[in-house]
Amino acid sequence: MRVLVIEDDQEASAYLVKALKEAGHVADQAGDGDTGLAIAREGIYDVLVIDRMLPRRDGLSVIESLRGEGNRTPVLILSALGQVDDRVTGLRAGGDDYLPKPYAFSELLARVEVLARRNSPQEAQTVYRVGDLQLDRLSRSVVRGSEPILLQPREFRLLEYLMKNAGTVVTRTMLLEKVWDYHFDPQTNVIDVHMSRLRSKIDKGFERPLIHTVRGAGYVIRDDG
Repeated sequence: MRVLVIEDDQEASAYLVKALKEAGHVADQAGDGDTGLAIAREGIYDVLVIDRMLPRRDGLSVIESLRGEGNRTPVLILSALGQVDDRVTGLRAGGDDYLPKPYAFSELLARVEVLARRNSPQEAQTVYRVGDLQLDRLSRSVVRGSEPILLQPREFRLLEYLMKNAGTVVTRTMLLEKVWDYHFDPQTNVIDVHMSRLRSKIDKGFERPLIHTVRGAGYVIRDDG
């Protein structure tokens, strides 16, 4: 899931983005309404988290502009204004959900994930299978045959992306952008290290490998059996 956080409080924004990434999601941030609106217009986000009181352009104006342009990306409004009338105003401006500050991150995460599932046809598929390997997105579990496999959050995202694109070669650039949220080459072996760890957990000890290297191109997960 890809989330854009539009929040002018830098400390609060940094905390939220870090927490979302630790939960296995991709998160970007913008510090004012104009910048947030410009980034949101790219249409690449599953959910927008928008503070109501922003410099340069307030949060409700951002939402109204997006809705007027036909952008239907789900919006969770954050605000210190938590009275009933405030919530009604936010929802009528085009927000999909409203969470008063201060909030618990666990509740925010649950609300964001619900909005993403509601909006994305892909979210209807919660279980992916390749051969005898199964990944369940809801329970965050992986099983090969009858053996459960424990993965770290980044390993889970890496496997999930491979399985979403089963049978198709995914390039290093695709993995950097979709799994690590890098839009540049960090000139490190981060992919090789994580792929090696993932392979040792997914393929080691089983009759045939599922994760394959395509020399000069990238990686593919498939069942050659």
